[in-house]
Amino acid sequence: MDLALGRVGTRERPLRHVDPVLLVVTLGLSFISLFMVYASSRARLQAIGADPATETKKQLTWLVLSVVVLLVTIAFDYRYAKVYAGFIYTGLLLLLLAVRTPLGTTVKGAQRSFQLFGFAFSPSEAMKVGLIVMLAAFLSERKGGTLALRDLWRATFLAAIPMALVFIQPDIGTTIVLAAIMVGTLIVAGAKARHLALLAVVAAALLAGSFQLGIIKTYQISRLTGFLDKNSSSSAHYNAEQSQIAIGSGGLTGRGYLRGLQTNLDYVPEQHTDFINTAVGEEFGFAGEAALLFLFGVLLWRSFRIALLSKDAFGTYLAAGIVSMFAIQMFVNIGMTVGIMPITGIPLPFVSYGGSSMIANYAAVGLLLNVHMRRFK
Repeated sequence: MDLALGRVGTRERPLRHVDPVLLVVTLGLSFISLFMVYASSRARLQAIGADPATETKKQLTWLVLSVVVLLVTIAFDYRYAKVYAGFIYTGLLLLLLAVRTPLGTTVKGAQRSFQLFGFAFSPSEAMKVGLIVMLAAFLSERKGGTLALRDLWRATFLAAIPMALVFIQPDIGTTIVLAAIMVGTLIVAGAKARHLALLAVVAAALLAGSFQLGIIKTYQISRLTGFLDKNSSSSAHYNAEQSQIAIGSGGLTGRGYLRGLQTNLDYVPEQHTDFINTAVGEEFGFAGEAALLFLFGVLLWRSFRIALLSKDAFGTYLAAGIVSMFAIQMFVNIGMTVGIMPITGIPLPFVSYGGSSMIANYAAVGLLLNVHMRRFK
């Protein structure tokens, strides 16, 4: 009887099953972000006479709001997300359409965000989580243990709509992340290798067509040529070169916090956002990079573990999509700063400056914690 009561008590208190390791790693990466955003933006802001902590304060504001989002996300049973997946997905599609209207703001040739009270909100970041929820809801309703070809095409169609809307912003980086979410979820759902190969062929044909039709912008092509041609004089090659110089100059233990020459002289463009890893490498060296990679490794391990522990298919697919999202962003972002990947606009999760990305990542962690908390219920 006592054992039965104990079981009931356990089911009634899901907070007892929060994954503390995942929570600590998430907060740890976020606090690293505050220090590195300050280090990478301080000199630039001082040069124009602004408060050197302006962007750090904004990042702190986004962090507080993100924690609130996480708390709200874990307060409700994650299975409610399955019920409302269609509404979430449709609402985010409408925002992706709205951002292309005069309501959206164009920054550096891309119209992808709304400006609200001095803060920018990018619906494409929220769409990452929205697509994960939609694919998990759809795939968890199918019958049988394997993924039929018709189900694969339907799931692909669900992902292709937001991918197309994001691609024309243009935002190739987020498009890559959405594609990785789709592929990762399909693999866990049991997609056959030959079906995935066929999907890859179709994607390659569409990409080739984009080049032929001029949909790919000139600066995006220069990023690819700058990666392939090390003698290129393009701005993309310059960015990559300065990034590698900054990381290489850090040596084993780094130059010290706020002592990075490349960082203080503002040689690395967009260092507080896409290239924030260069500040870590220059000021904390190989040791700092190894510590950062360790934290991301733990994040991916705990996320994958939650996928395995989930009591239902919906929770498993949710976690699988989130693992795919974190993994591709981490790999591409760090890869482009060390020269093994072409430059794309993909932020480093929890570390790069940006509120939309931070909120989306915390919502994803909230879903992971939710699945873990309710694995017995």
